[in-house]
Amino acid sequence: MSTLEEQIDIEAPVLAAWEQLHRVHDYPRFVDGVRRAQPHGRNLAHLEVEIAGTGRDVETEITDRGRGRVMTWRTLDGLPLNGAFALRPLDRTHTRVQLRVEYDPEEVHEVFGGPRGFALAGAIERAVRGDLALFRELVEARVAAAAAPPAPVVEAPGTVTVNGI
Repeated sequence: MSTLEEQIDIEAPVLAAWEQLHRVHDYPRFVDGVRRAQPHGRNLAHLEVEIAGTGRDVETEITDRGRGRVMTWRTLDGLPLNGAFALRPLDRTHTRVQLRVEYDPEEVHEVFGGPRGFALAGAIERAVRGDLALFRELVEARVAAAAAPPAPVVEAPGTVTVNGI
């Protein structure tokens, strides 16, 4: 089993990052290879994944631990993968997102093909770093949009309404 650990700091409160982690349907927006994600059941999600032209359906289990600061996940069929996201507040508006992924390099190669050895580890590392960067962009954009003042609504020429007034 190989373990990959990466982290990234984001300009967002812990709660914003925590809520985004639980928006399973948004996984295709920040997880490379996930084409579709659908939550079902209490802690389950169905993912349609494509890597190096090879498609797979993957069932995952997602569980929360650590009072809203740690989310663990594992695949239930096919390729055995598991990992955890840990969220650490740096201050009120900044969060460190730590990701740990455990995988068997030989099984990844058997299921998806591609490189072996250091080349495979490097490809997985680059993908995880890219996923974390996309996650940061998504969370920061949502926080910025929520903090923006409402746009005025023009109802008729010469009339402007802000916040219903």
